[in-house]
Amino acid sequence: MITRLLDPVLNLHGWQAYALVGFLVFAEVAILIGIVFPGETAVIVGGVVASRGHANIVVLIIVVVACAIAGNTVGYAVGAKWGSRILDLKYVASRRHTLDRTLERINRRGAIVVFVARFGAFLRAVVPGLAGIAGMPYRKFQAANVAGALVWGTAFCLLGYAVGNAYKKVEHASSLASDVLLGVIVVVVIGLVIRHRRRERATQD
Repeated sequence: MITRLLDPVLNLHGWQAYALVGFLVFAEVAILIGIVFPGETAVIVGGVVASRGHANIVVLIIVVVACAIAGNTVGYAVGAKWGSRILDLKYVASRRHTLDRTLERINRRGAIVVFVARFGAFLRAVVPGLAGIAGMPYRKFQAANVAGALVWGTAFCLLGYAVGNAYKKVEHASSLASDVLLGVIVVVVIGLVIRHRRRERATQD
């Protein structure tokens, strides 16, 4: 059942896989879909697709890193030009206290905040814009942006690749065994996301 639901995505080949994953990674920051859809989910699925031989893992990593850098660059430019409008968005305004604290941290430790934010769903979506609003020097922003994208993109692509390889080892045993393993993987990923977001909220409070 689970495999049937995922088959349309897992059976993407070549440019289709690169285009879908790349778009989701780029759009996560550039148009703020990361607020509702964490980009690492798309990257992990892309890694699984590569493990099935439908895409090249090296090319996938390059696409993910490039799109992550590009998305953050657009987010920075949007923040620098239309910062006040971003802060007035309903969902963003509801977290104004968190945003104000993040702006303060960017002013004090800009590069570190940009790098670390790459690993948090909400912060990854909004920090590039906040860096633009704060007037963070572009070169300093890009250095942290590139470093974060390289580490994040490579790590999550390889995580998906490893998960896919583990899944393939038991897939031939029986459909039940493969569904059970995939179900466990889904539960673990969801659990990690929930725990991570709880920690984010605790930090924000």
